[in-house]
Amino acid sequence: MPDIPNTHAVAVLILTVLALFLFTRERLALETSSLLVLVALTVGFELFPYHGADGELDALDFFSGFGHEALVAVCALMIAGHGLVRTGALEPIGRGLARLWGSSPQLSLLLTLVLGALISAFVNNTPVVVLLLPILISVSLRTKANPSYVLMPMGLATLVGGMSTTIGTSTNLLVVSVAADLGLRQLGMFDFFLPAMLAGGIGILYLWLLAPRIMQKRTPVMMDTSPRIFTAQLRVPEDSFAVGKTLSEVIKKTDGQMKVLRIRRTENTYTVPLPDAVILAGDRLTVRDTPARLKEFEQVLEATLYSGDEPVDEDHPLRAEDQQLAEIVVVQGSPLVNTTLDDVQFATSYQLAVLAIHRGGRMIDLMSQGLSGLTLRISDVLLVQGARENIHRLKSEGRLLVLDATSDLPHTQKARLSLVIMAGIIIAAATGLLPIAISAVCGSLLMIVTGCLGWRDVRQALSTSVVLIVVTSLALGSALTKTGTTTYLAALFVSATDGAAPMVLLSALMLLMAVLTNIVSNNAAAVIGTPIAIDIALQLQLPPEAFVLAVLFGANMSYATPMAYKTNLLVMNAGGYTFGDFIRIGVPLTLIMWLVLSWLLPTIYRF
Repeated sequence: MPDIPNTHAVAVLILTVLALFLFTRERLALETSSLLVLVALTVGFELFPYHGADGELDALDFFSGFGHEALVAVCALMIAGHGLVRTGALEPIGRGLARLWGSSPQLSLLLTLVLGALISAFVNNTPVVVLLLPILISVSLRTKANPSYVLMPMGLATLVGGMSTTIGTSTNLLVVSVAADLGLRQLGMFDFFLPAMLAGGIGILYLWLLAPRIMQKRTPVMMDTSPRIFTAQLRVPEDSFAVGKTLSEVIKKTDGQMKVLRIRRTENTYTVPLPDAVILAGDRLTVRDTPARLKEFEQVLEATLYSGDEPVDEDHPLRAEDQQLAEIVVVQGSPLVNTTLDDVQFATSYQLAVLAIHRGGRMIDLMSQGLSGLTLRISDVLLVQGARENIHRLKSEGRLLVLDATSDLPHTQKARLSLVIMAGIIIAAATGLLPIAISAVCGSLLMIVTGCLGWRDVRQALSTSVVLIVVTSLALGSALTKTGTTTYLAALFVSATDGAAPMVLLSALMLLMAVLTNIVSNNAAAVIGTPIAIDIALQLQLPPEAFVLAVLFGANMSYATPMAYKTNLLVMNAGGYTFGDFIRIGVPLTLIMWLVLSWLLPTIYRF
């Protein structure tokens, strides 16, 4: 057994365990838990200085993550990726897939998985999932197929593709940057593309051939396309409670629930629905609500409910012409994130009625109490109803992810330009002309000066949770390294696996990272795991690069839980999946990728 580390190392180790625990708490915002850990780390080292072999550790150094090149690259790539979404630059791919799905669904699924994986190797997978979700749901609605068989495979395929290049995910950038900070050579964009492609190819085959067959059938909210809110008229007879009462008194009789749009007095005469307007016999009150609520108003007011010129009955049901249901997904960059519907004046701005919210795999019906005061979170899905024209306009603006029965996608004249700028970022980094942090910042600037993005779009593209988790993880990783904690943990790992083959050690490390990434933040797991992996390799006198890649690949295996990655939550809500569905599909995929890479890495690095 290795020697027990110093007091500071023990304290950092305890704080790291606490941080990993806090990152799993849903009730505590990730930003809050990250900042809490960062403050504890800096204050602790300021009050209790640490003197190591290299001198005193300055607590202010833990803030250096805010200027770390990895964070700069991550933020710049988020901005550039948002430019692709905002301009509809991936629209041709989406339309081509939509056409192909109509003729050959099985081949189309394979092509969708492959293209999703390939694009995600160079673009953050969130905009890729945002692009493909409405297409797959739209095709499923037209062909009467169930989208739950294809949405999860698509989402997981983008995660598989994201691990193949240095810019595929923020996790990759962090691992590569931290390894370089610790003295390893800077990995190039395609240095680990081969093992990732070989393992990913097998993973794609599983998602294509087996995953849809073992997936349980789920019913997404959008499979029910019947309107939920109707405009109707309440005719006031002579014996109605409402006769002679003011409008405010009539509304009070319905417990304040009824909303009167206008009052029709004669064939061509209307009265403004002011609170003091007196209701007369023969008046027709134009109201808009759910069928159950409208029938309740009819009974309470002793009125007659009309749809058009006919009383509502079995032969003349309520009608809602030109109405359409749609789902609006709250994604990163959406103006709805961390705000309420009242704050953004949703009903007035978009002319849409919110029926319910879908959160965490369950439907929360809030029609009775309203949604106006609920703070919306990333991956929430709003079920809305409105005129087709209003939904089309909302979709064409490209600021919100709309899932409905159409296949319209945002498109602007800047689409090709934003695609060229993104290609320039990739080419400059791949050829070594510029480091990815510099090329991504240059690309973001070009997106702004050419009009592909405005500064409002830039603010929406950046994620405070990503920034703070990266900075906190880098600070923890630095503290673990400089206090000797990583050396201790590496020695402990080697001692616990004494006598095992190097291949087994590498495989065990990768599996540990895969488990951690499905429970806590993948960025935190990667940054903390990278220095430990290097110390393990050095103690065993094995190639450190192989163990660094084991951490990188393991931290990318966010397949088995919905909270492991934000796109998992998007897919979960859109497809109506449960936690168990991710276990059923994601665990086999994790095992496949783990076993294949556990053989490939030792083979490539010859040990």
